[in-house]
Parts: sequence; C-alpha cells; structure tokens
Amino acid sequence: MILTTTNTIEGHKIHDYLGLVSGIGVNIQRAKLTFSAEKYYKAIGESVAMVKELAFQDLKTNAIKLKANAVVGIKVDIELTAANYVTVSITGTAVKVA
Repeated sequence: MILTTTNTIEGHKIHDYLGLVSGIGVNIQRAKLTFSAEKYYKAIGESVAMVKELAFQDLKTNAIKLKANAVVGIKVDIELTAANYVTVSITGTAVKVA
C-alpha cells in the first residue's frame, strides 16, 4: 500500500478514485505526569508515535476495504488534550494506481 501526502504518485497513474478514508488512534492510558520535563516530553513523544501507528493501520484497513492500493493527499492531525490523552486523526483519498 502506497501512502503519500502528495496528490500524485511519481511513476504511477491513478486509475480510480475510491473515496475518502480515515484512521483514528487514541491512547488508552494517559501520559504519566512527572516532575521531570525531559521524562514528560519523552513519554508524550512515545505515546504520539504509538497512536500515530495505530491510526495509520486503521487508515490502511479502511482503504483495503475499498479495494484501494494507495492513499493520496494524506493529512495528519495530532491533538494532546488537557487530560494528557493523545488523539491522531488521519484522512486521505483512497485510489487505485497502476
């Protein structure tokens, strides 16, 4: 599966636009509060990376359901809530390329 933020894929021709797809990831447990800023930001970074991967897996699953072999125009939104939950939302256009 090809995933890209661009609207075209170099060396490939888009044959069919199959629709919008999205993937969402939310961390199950809040980032731990600590008195060390270094530990806090490291924990947030690790949480964002994990949740982003979950969101991309969800995006790919939804694209496969549409029989897509690529997703173009991907946009990633990352939100850290006041309660230290991380939410990642990814959207793009599912396409069939040759």
